[in-house]
Amino acid sequence: MKKQLSTEQHTELISILKVRFEKNMNRHQNLVWDKVQAKLDASPEKMWSLDEMETTGGEPDVVGYDEKTNEYIFYDCSAESPKGRRSICYDHEALEARKEHKPENSAINMAADMGIELLTEEQYRTLQQLGNFDLKTSSWIITPAAIRKLKGALFADRRYDTVFVYHNGAESYYAARGFRGCLRV
Repeated sequence: MKKQLSTEQHTELISILKVRFEKNMNRHQNLVWDKVQAKLDASPEKMWSLDEMETTGGEPDVVGYDEKTNEYIFYDCSAESPKGRRSICYDHEALEARKEHKPENSAINMAADMGIELLTEEQYRTLQQLGNFDLKTSSWIITPAAIRKLKGALFADRRYDTVFVYHNGAESYYAARGFRGCLRV
């Protein structure tokens, strides 16, 4: 599959991202849109991934810049876990383990197909410092191998003005649980 946007799609997504960037300057103080756009214009596959994030309801936005790697960091900044990525279990192994009522996909598979990664607990907590996210939903986050080996997986949300990280069986899925992604450009 060709992972590249048409010129029209590219222009439309740049416009959406620019408006979001300018509307939410608290997420990326001291960063300049023209430099972000230059990186985006030079990264067609990353633009495709950002479009996937946008299309599934993630509302990606710049949340940082890594000076060591010269990369801008995008997270899904939708108020709730992205609608197009809910009702999924944690990973492929969990999906295969379900005998009945299998979800259509898993968070890890979807993220890989989109060219992004699930947020880690640290990244999720960083996101929550930029606003109040997942007040009604929850999001799968990267699970340490030791927990996953025991068939568990982690998810997080914000309740009572506090960020909580919980555990669940990796094969579980709920209409209000999806995942948030990270993309470096």
